[in-house]
This record gives sequence, C-alpha cells and structure tokens, in this order.
Amino acid sequence: MSKRVLVVDDEKLIVKGIRFSLEQDGMDVDAAYDGEEALVMARENEYDIILLDLMLPKLDGLGVCQQIREFSSVPIVMLTAKGDDMDKILGLEYGADDYITKPFNILEVKARIKAIMRRTTKTAPKEEKAKKVVSGDLKLDCESRRVFIAGQEINLTAKEFDLLELLVFNPNKVYSRENLLNIVWGYEYPGDVRTVDVHIRRLREKIELNPSDPKYVHTKWGVGYYFQG
Repeated sequence: MSKRVLVVDDEKLIVKGIRFSLEQDGMDVDAAYDGEEALVMARENEYDIILLDLMLPKLDGLGVCQQIREFSSVPIVMLTAKGDDMDKILGLEYGADDYITKPFNILEVKARIKAIMRRTTKTAPKEEKAKKVVSGDLKLDCESRRVFIAGQEINLTAKEFDLLELLVFNPNKVYSRENLLNIVWGYEYPGDVRTVDVHIRRLREKIELNPSDPKYVHTKWGVGYYFQG
C-alpha cells in the first residue's frame, strides 16, 4: 500500500519538485499552500507523514503543528529556511518529529522520510515483546502505540512514544542523551542532544503528575535518563 504524504509550503515550485520526486517513489502526495488549508486536510485525511514549512500564510508552521498535535500523532517534518538552532528546537517543542533546513537536497528529504516511516511503522515480533505493559497508573499498548495514565489516553508524538517504549522495556537502565539520540532518531539525524532534552520534558509534561518530581522518567545527573515504575 503506497504511503500518503502531505506537503505544506506556499512556494509552489518547491511543492511541485517534492511532489514529483516522491511520486517517482510510488507515494501519494497532497499539497497545501497555507496553514489553514493544511489543518483542514490533516483533519480530513490520514497521512503517513507531513512536510510542513515554517513560514506560511494565514497560520504559520508552528501553529499548524501545535494544532495537529491536538488530534493526531502523524510524523511531522518541519521545513525551515532559518538556520538558527532555537527555531529548530522550537519546532520540536511544538511537536515536530524532525526538521530539514532549506535549501535542501531532495535526496536528503526522501532519505529522512523513509527513515521516519521505518521507525514509526516497525513492529517487533510478537513473541519477543509484550503487547501491553502496565506500571503503576501507566499502561503502554505497543500494538496500537497508545499510552494511558489512570485510564485516560495520553496523545504522544511518534518520537515521544518511541522514547517511552525504549525506556519502559529497559527499566532502571540509564541511557545517555547521545545513546537516545542515536537509537530513537538514528545515526543520520543532524540534530544535537538538546533534542532529547526537549522530548523528555514534553513527555514528562504529558505523563507525570508532577513533571519536576517525576515518577516514571528519571534523570541520572551527568549521565542520562531512565525509567522506574
């Protein structure tokens, strides 16, 4: 079954180039040229990934990303012409899974898309991994990639789920930020370890009753992070 991609950019030549290249790889590509149109399409359709420009008319990319995260955990890659690190981190703060800085090579875009799709669609053999894990009030359902706290579903992004799943299945094992970056984002990821800190903070804000005094995801100062139920 072909993958479905939404490309959001007000520069029609960029959209045309990305669409042509992805369709050559057998993907179905929809396009939106402003933030409001992108939101409507994201609500009305199921996408495997969204490429989202930062600077958009009507509603900027960060606003679009934030609103999509209210109803979907679809992987989102921010396209930004800005090279400033804070813009990239800000994109991740709002729920983006990755970013690519313009001008970009279309081969890099395709490689990043395929890497993200591999990570978000991979399923471990059922005999090797429990389908559900319960630790205190936290329940992790690996097959449906859903998380519940005290019976209430928590909407995590793909990366937040991947982080939590890795830590839950390796309780009390301390992972350095570099290890987490390599395992969850992949060795080809161009970002730095602050990406991990941002996602851990967002994860705690969602699953912890008191994020500053976490019950589940703990910090080993100077070393990294670990899970303790």
